[in-house]
Amino acid sequence: MKITPESLRTNATVTLEKLDAGWSISKIHVDVTGHVPGIPPDAFESAAASAKQNCPVSRLLNAEITMTARLEQGT
Repeated sequence: MKITPESLRTNATVTLEKLDAGWSISKIHVDVTGHVPGIPPDAFESAAASAKQNCPVSRLLNAEITMTARLEQGT
């Protein structure tokens, strides 16, 4: 069964640190909110965690990356 999101909103908060070599991204926190009819919240959170873990940008950056995923309920 294919489930298609009606909407996904993402907000990233980036922490910069001044090191001897210059500015560096040390942390990124991503908030994801989705409206996906027909999917339970735990399945949405699992899919979001999998996307974070397999993201090529996440693997490229040498930064702590955290995420919060929230499924909107209702119509």
